[in-house]
Amino acid sequence: MRLAKALGARLRLLHVMNQRSWVSPGSPPDVLRSVADELRGNAESLLHEAARSVRDRDIAVDTRLIEAPDAEAGDYILSEARAWPAELIVCGTHGRRGIRRVLMGSDAEYVLRHSEVPVLLVHGQGNAGAKPD
Repeated sequence: MRLAKALGARLRLLHVMNQRSWVSPGSPPDVLRSVADELRGNAESLLHEAARSVRDRDIAVDTRLIEAPDAEAGDYILSEARAWPAELIVCGTHGRRGIRRVLMGSDAEYVLRHSEVPVLLVHGQGNAGAKPD
């Protein structure tokens, strides 16, 4: 947010719900709908609170929630960046290494490797030393 404020930039906050990360084969449809509804509600709340925090700093902001049933979240992020068009992508990362990264993948790494615009990776708020702005 400090960078956006200093540059007079407008932000688009994007959250991608990647269904492949929580759908297991054979799950009953009502369970899937319930989980999707809960995740969607959490994502909408997260975006709402983040946008409020940005607006409180007098920075122009809009939000976008994308449900990604069939592709990597990184593909949706890059598509949205091209369509907007973004001049910079700021992407949160957990900073996983080793086997955890191999097993869980890295959307941030995918975006970094395939983006046509600069990418700034930042550690999430839950990581040591991270600051929310």
